[in-house]
Amino acid sequence: MASVNSRSGFCNSNSTFYSKRTPIPLPPNPSLDVTTFISSQAHRGRIAFIDASTGNNLTFSELWRAVDSVADCLYEMGIRKGHVVLLLSPNSILFPVVCLSVMSLGAIITTTNPLNTSGEIAKQIKDSNPVLAFTTSQLLPKISAAAAKLPIVHMDEERVDSVGKVRRLAEMMKKEPSGNRVIERVDQDDTATLLYSSGTTGMSKGVISSHRNLIAMVQTVVNRFGSDDGSQGEQRFICTVPMFHVYGLAAFATGLLAYGSTIIVLSKFEMHEMMSAIGKYQATFLPLVPPILVAMVNGADQIKAKYDLSSLHTVLCGGAPLSKEVTEGFAEKYPTVKIMQGYGLTESTGIGASTDTVEESRRYGTAGKLSASMEGRIVDPVTGQILGPNQTGELLLKGPSIMKGYFSNEEATSSTLDSEGWLRTGDLCYIDEDGFIFVVDRLKELIKYKGYQVAPAELESLLLTHPEIPDAAVIPFPDKAVGQFPMAYVVRKTGSSLSEKSIMEFVAKQVAPYKRIRKVAFVSSIPKNPSGKILRKDLIKLATSNSKL
Repeated sequence: MASVNSRSGFCNSNSTFYSKRTPIPLPPNPSLDVTTFISSQAHRGRIAFIDASTGNNLTFSELWRAVDSVADCLYEMGIRKGHVVLLLSPNSILFPVVCLSVMSLGAIITTTNPLNTSGEIAKQIKDSNPVLAFTTSQLLPKISAAAAKLPIVHMDEERVDSVGKVRRLAEMMKKEPSGNRVIERVDQDDTATLLYSSGTTGMSKGVISSHRNLIAMVQTVVNRFGSDDGSQGEQRFICTVPMFHVYGLAAFATGLLAYGSTIIVLSKFEMHEMMSAIGKYQATFLPLVPPILVAMVNGADQIKAKYDLSSLHTVLCGGAPLSKEVTEGFAEKYPTVKIMQGYGLTESTGIGASTDTVEESRRYGTAGKLSASMEGRIVDPVTGQILGPNQTGELLLKGPSIMKGYFSNEEATSSTLDSEGWLRTGDLCYIDEDGFIFVVDRLKELIKYKGYQVAPAELESLLLTHPEIPDAAVIPFPDKAVGQFPMAYVVRKTGSSLSEKSIMEFVAKQVAPYKRIRKVAFVSSIPKNPSGKILRKDLIKLATSNSKL
């Protein structure tokens, strides 16, 4: 590979971008499950999880003992390699116990969003066919309505009066391992998790991730955070990110344990609780999504006056790239805290690209450089031609954390993953001469105006530069004459009387005529999914149903 450019990582002979990061070491032993891999990593950490609201904690030795006990009970209940187990729960310090126990048996964990309706949960149950479910008493009715016969394990820490023979996780955790369990061989290629991707491109699909995928993800996380300042095991991470989501499951329920970090778990995101927990537990890392970062910049003076953030040294932002304004605003308000960004998909086990230093984060608007051991290609979505640096096309990724495919959906798999293992991300990107990836937009969300392609994200970041617009979303609005034109949903700052006309003029002054916004509607908030991505399809429905806002 003599022809790889030392700056961009681009190789002319095969038109592939190679990561500039140190390759991640992958264990050579083919028979290895992710739970065993994580529990065998040496570190100096003592406390694994803290419940932010109660202060209850699990030390590493308690965690691994609990995982062993629960795995033993599951085995006695007949759970075997390849069986699917459903987990429906808010974030808790017991969530990882369930995941790690299930995966250690070679069984498969599937998670679902507690906000989902019982109808949506029923669809996932029908698709994934679980043999057992773990849930809380509060969420139990949703599972009962979705699948009345599915056996349940209760996750509540306090005793809940239950009718009949309902198993309780707390009791399973206390059980002395019997030593009767026959250890089934689990290979790195076996399926570990079945996470349903957010369905930004239509129906929600089950993403099959192997133990190898998760081990590669763990190694990426450990290399990224374990090497900052040598204080291994001293890092304390706040976890408000949902654990049912790839970002939460990959990093917090599993990955960070490998290097002895302490995870401070919040059952749901609430700004005051999150800020209080930073001071109370002296957190060093705060992972979040862009809307929360924006709120921290806007409310910086009140936040700094009210909370002790002195221990905090890094915020990790995933979900969507940050604008120059937000990045600079944050650096000005919180000069001692650095921003690191990440880009990944459920289909790539949450891994893809990242900025790992302050200097890299100053490359405004970037999603980062390719993660360790990851390869990238930029392909013209129309002609299929493979492109070079600074040319825009669909980003393809290939590496050890790329999924095995979609669950029982051959058609979706073959249209997303090619025979060589390249994953189509559905993101329109370019990679610059220094190897930084820039996401221009989702391929499916481009607005086609008279044959021109308009990226909603570009117009959204422009709208956010207006001092009276804290949030905005741009969607394609159908039109007989031009095909589609850009329509903006705008949240006005409290007290602002900004008009539709003035917004259109503000944008028109700064863009080519075909990119102009031709319709504006005012809303109180922009709908987003848990990772901060705008739910454009909901807004498109709203706009085209002709309903008055």
